[in-house]
Amino acid sequence: MPNTKYTKLPRGLVVISGSDSNTFLQGLISQNVNKVTQKKAAYSALLTPQGKFLHDFCISKIGNNLILDCEQGREEELISNISKFKLRAKVELKHEKELSVFSVFGDEASQSLHLSNILGASREIKNGIAFVDPRKIGLGCRIIAPESDTIELLEDLSIKEGTFIEYDTIRLSLCIPDGTKDLLVNKSVLLEANFDELHGIDWEKGCYIGQEVTARSKFRGLLKRRLVTVSYKGPSINSGTPILLNGKEVGTIKSSVDGLSLAMLRLDALEESGIANPLTSNGIVISRFKSFDK
Repeated sequence: MPNTKYTKLPRGLVVISGSDSNTFLQGLISQNVNKVTQKKAAYSALLTPQGKFLHDFCISKIGNNLILDCEQGREEELISNISKFKLRAKVELKHEKELSVFSVFGDEASQSLHLSNILGASREIKNGIAFVDPRKIGLGCRIIAPESDTIELLEDLSIKEGTFIEYDTIRLSLCIPDGTKDLLVNKSVLLEANFDELHGIDWEKGCYIGQEVTARSKFRGLLKRRLVTVSYKGPSINSGTPILLNGKEVGTIKSSVDGLSLAMLRLDALEESGIANPLTSNGIVISRFKSFDK
């Protein structure tokens, strides 16, 4: 598979087990947990009652256990935030440290892992699971398993090791946020971060924490800013650097690689900017990147 590569991702894992796992999580997060099976993964978020971002994660299922593929370093915080609602539910939450997360990316990623080229398509593998990224096909696939088992599988499939920067460039080009690198805890809302387009919200499921505010922002069209990908010439711009239009601050640079960044930008500034009236950051002209849109 010459066009397919892999890299280990800096991710954390939380396992939810117990007979009430699905029912318990269903009332908390933005995704329909009942659609998650051994053959289907999903993307979701945990919000505050005011509809503000707390955590995002991919959800898969190994056996009867739900696996939350979350931001590294925030696993215990995620467990704490979920456990507040545990009450008498028959569930256990565990920070899983024996498994690792790998990305397999490239045009033939799903084919190389014998997966259907469908968002979230999953299959169990030795001591773990492989699935197509449930946000965008273009981001490839993920493997959650012990590192040694994953390396053995990838070598058997003749998939070569790539770099995290290669993976991250694809992520940025598809305008996919990476947790708190791109979102503000207790401040960001899901639609600002493209969760609708990334299939992170089930609009037909019942109530969950923050559901009312999320629905209102969609149906009333209340968004004033949005996460977009911007491109420019030169090295990466530091996260937090202001974006200016006509000398006024209209946004902020988020995560970056050389020549490409995510940016939280006011929608009116995007409309007003152009060749004769460019957006700038750190003195560099930036423009909206045309996504691969896969």
